[in-house]
Amino acid sequence: MLLTIQHETRYSFDFGVNHGLQRLRLRPKSTHGQQIVEWTTDLQGATHEAAYDDQHQNHVELVSLDPGVREVVVTCHGTVRTADNNGVVGEHSGHFPLWCFLRATPLTRAGLKVRALVAGIDADRRDPLAFLHKMSEAVRGAVDYVPGTTDVKTSAEQALAAGRGVCQDQAHVFISAGRLVDIPTRYVGGYLKMDGRIEQDAGHGWAEAYVRGLGWVGFDVANAICPDERYVRVASGCDYSDAAPFTGIATGTGESRLSVHLSVEENRVGQQQQSQGGQHQSRGE
Repeated sequence: MLLTIQHETRYSFDFGVNHGLQRLRLRPKSTHGQQIVEWTTDLQGATHEAAYDDQHQNHVELVSLDPGVREVVVTCHGTVRTADNNGVVGEHSGHFPLWCFLRATPLTRAGLKVRALVAGIDADRRDPLAFLHKMSEAVRGAVDYVPGTTDVKTSAEQALAAGRGVCQDQAHVFISAGRLVDIPTRYVGGYLKMDGRIEQDAGHGWAEAYVRGLGWVGFDVANAICPDERYVRVASGCDYSDAAPFTGIATGTGESRLSVHLSVEENRVGQQQQSQGGQHQSRGE
């Protein structure tokens, strides 16, 4: 599937910025199951300073906010070719060792609620894939999807205690539960093309677990499926904080306001052109 993505993030401030520095994780990964055809990031009210790949192989752009600006706009536009691999991303790679995905973080530390959830899962842990599917079902049943009830600082234990949250919280509970039974798990942030709509409310978050013999396998608890060709992986890490699209500081701004516009649609024209080009090439051979 060829997906075209338009993502605009707009920050408005009460006062002009004295100093500001932001890390952007917005460029999708070229990984197993997806390929970037094109991608651009445009800045208004900010200046590009540097770019690098972090320990999770996330592409990071470092930008400074222009002194005195009261509005910063970051616009991303691109096309990504995806494939349905039944959620399988493949073997582990990168500089971050696999065992680090067994460590608890402030957002994923297991408490009594997570421990009780895991104890109640009726599945054989000797079959990790079947157990993970059961675990995903258990998390979805324990944490209702209710937007606006949590924030980026809500931990897995807090979301489970409240019984509600968003995709990020469900992913954190899944990650916490997996690490409790010695299964490496990680958070993934990205885009999802929802069926029947182009405009999306926000980016999406899900989890991945490492299964011996398969590698990393995705689990979208919120939608009760393994990611397919409608998903675009942008950034991953031990929890949301490692994969957040924006992190940084800004001083002298007063109150700030954030607005996001996101569209994800299938590019059928590009797919038809690719198919026609492939046919002509085959006949030429």
